[in-house]
Amino acid sequence: MSKLSETKIHPSAIIEPGAEIGSGVSIGPYCVIGSKVQIGDNCQIQSHVVMSGRVKIGRNNLVSSFASVGSRPQDLKYRGEDSELLIGDNNMFREYCNLSLGTDGGGGKTVIGNDNLFMVHTHVAHDCQVGHKVIAANCVALAGHAVIDDGAVLGGLSAVHQFCRVGRLSMIAAGAMVTQDVVPYGMVHGDRARINGLNVVGLRRHGVKNSDLQAIKAMYHLVFDSSLTLDDAISKIRKEVEDSEYRRVWLDFLKDSERGLCR
Repeated sequence: MSKLSETKIHPSAIIEPGAEIGSGVSIGPYCVIGSKVQIGDNCQIQSHVVMSGRVKIGRNNLVSSFASVGSRPQDLKYRGEDSELLIGDNNMFREYCNLSLGTDGGGGKTVIGNDNLFMVHTHVAHDCQVGHKVIAANCVALAGHAVIDDGAVLGGLSAVHQFCRVGRLSMIAAGAMVTQDVVPYGMVHGDRARINGLNVVGLRRHGVKNSDLQAIKAMYHLVFDSSLTLDDAISKIRKEVEDSEYRRVWLDFLKDSERGLCR
């Protein structure tokens, strides 16, 4: 996104007292910016955007028309607590995105990292934790407390059940309904989503070396293609697969999974 030389606020926009607007920000027609909103430098807020609640958004973000940023959680347990939505830098939120505040039951924070793309009609529910360089295609829905790790790709019209985790550099096929955790580097599809191999193309695009790719394939085989229990597969991975960042990510994910794995 190109840098803006000065802050520009359309006369029809409503900026409530207390809102903090950085330098080089552009706010389009008919936007409403609430009193607890902080917008970082060089953000572009297009027309008819509503930002409410306690929202902190970093630098160089694009928020397209009709997005709702910091909306009241769609959770009947929410009682108006002063929760937050925290957004990093260099994100793109396309038309009609809905990004919810957190709740007391989830630590009070919905968090979105840096360099993410959320396409038209995507929904990020209360208390979600989204990493960096995630791509969510049109109409993706993340239920409350979902965790999306760095580099994950979510196909159009897919959905992630509450409390599920989607692993690093994984890929969810269009239309998939994810009700259990998706392992790092894996691909899932279907309703209910099932494992369908490794995201080899995505791994190569991220510069994964052949030796590391072979190690990932070995771990995949032990977990999904053998008759071993998960505990036994983890034990064999520790013994047979050379230590690396990819092995650590995989083992930590398996150890921490609470909902079980998409298989």
